[in-house]
Amino acid sequence: MVISMTGFGRSKAESGPFSVNVEMKTVNHRFCEFNFRMPRQLIKIEDKMKKKLNQQIRRGRVEVYVTLEGEGTVTRKVLADWQLIDEFYQFVLEAKNKYGIEGQITLKELLSREELVHIEESEAENEELENLVLKAVEQAASQLKQMRIAEGTAMKKDLESNLGQILTVVSQLKESAPLVVEAYQERLTKRMQELLQGQVDEGRILTEVAVFADKADINEEVTRLNSHIQQFFQTLDVNEPIGRKLDFLVQEMNREANTIGSKANDALIAKKVVELKSLLEKLKEQIQNIE
Repeated sequence: MVISMTGFGRSKAESGPFSVNVEMKTVNHRFCEFNFRMPRQLIKIEDKMKKKLNQQIRRGRVEVYVTLEGEGTVTRKVLADWQLIDEFYQFVLEAKNKYGIEGQITLKELLSREELVHIEESEAENEELENLVLKAVEQAASQLKQMRIAEGTAMKKDLESNLGQILTVVSQLKESAPLVVEAYQERLTKRMQELLQGQVDEGRILTEVAVFADKADINEEVTRLNSHIQQFFQTLDVNEPIGRKLDFLVQEMNREANTIGSKANDALIAKKVVELKSLLEKLKEQIQNIE
């Protein structure tokens, strides 16, 4: 089925003192790539988060933002370098005695020096919190997928409309092909009549026309084009990622269009080939955002 690679999902989960907020967005990408921005304490469950996301997302660049709120997510403790404090205190006393400096060493002076006393924060590990994060990630991913599916449904209609136009042009090419050979035969006959003053070698004309018809024959290319188009239609309903296959089919259709263009010795066919390539380019742009 057609699923867009563009989407957004948001979820909030709460349990006791904890609150988890998850936001994620996806854009088109050749492969499936995840980029997490979250507290360090959640790094150890990153693989579990990826598994949850892979159940909903098979292709695209995924940006995931996780924030935590509540008591217990961070622990703080005071760290003091007592040996350094002792040395600092003794140094100040010696300096006072040596230079006759007046004044007292206050607690404020000691606390203001980060090299002596500082507060260390650490992110607490908590299984309940980690399960809450996984739940929020799953909910956000589900919301994101629904958005991707909705956009994909609209994209499918545009693709089918474009394919219908391509089918029309291919049908016109097939109808025009025999006319090219007939027009060449008429031009060749008229030219030989002018050169030979009315005496025409019918056998030679038929031989030249046969050679031209073989070189200008586009039936094989038209047949392959129709086959690729039918495969494209069928692939749109396959229940798996289809973006890469559709891209391949468009490449093959472009190849056939180029071959027809190189064989064409007719202004009408050349015009139709230009129209066909324009429609294929539009089709290529459309499928770049399909999972």
